Amino acid sequence: MTHTLYSGDRIFLRGLTSECIIGFIDWERRVKQTVVLDIELPVDCAHAARTDEVADTLDYKKVAKRVLAFIEGSEFKLVETLAHRLALTILAEFGLPWVRISVNKPGAIRGSRDVGVTIERVRADLGDAPRS
Repeated sequence: MTHTLYSGDRIFLRGLTSECIIGFIDWERRVKQTVVLDIELPVDCAHAARTDEVADTLDYKKVAKRVLAFIEGSEFKLVETLAHRLALTILAEFGLPWVRISVNKPGAIRGSRDVGVTIERVRADLGDAPRS
């Protein structure tokens, strides 16, 4: 599947919820917390609409399953790190030109509904991927 840079079409996942170890305070390192993600991905919807075949679009169920597996297996201190590493994973595994991700941590700040980050990453950022 080829994804075009010039297309304004997007697939989005909003409110994708999972639990993971996230935070730098001692208790946060011991208890899984809820994170909520919004993800935006480029796709050529016109091509998929012409063929009506899932092979001609981005299978958002596969993306969601991969995102959930990544989050559930993560233990980052910062939501910034979680968002960045997840974005690089999506770019690498799904061959996309860019991704936009918001990671929200509900209840992290008293009196606030949620707190989090929104990031955008492009293929060129894959050079920043940590080496295992």
